[in-house]
Amino acid sequence: MENPNTSISTERHFRIQEIAKMWGYSRRTMTKLFENEPGVLKLGTGGTLKKRRYLVLSIPESVANRVHRRLAECKS
Repeated sequence: MENPNTSISTERHFRIQEIAKMWGYSRRTMTKLFENEPGVLKLGTGGTLKKRRYLVLSIPESVANRVHRRLAECKS
């Protein structure tokens, strides 16, 4: 259970590859899942016609837990 007194900035953050490995999904699937999730930090650049998009997602543990719960509810 999440502690309401804990700041999201001080909790553990995960990268996409860490969560993909833990949950057994591809990095691409995890990126799509977390890219627009509230609370996820997005670092990088937007793509152009000549350069690809570069995006690093930093996912707070509470956000990862929330998404996991939501996915578990969908399977039930």
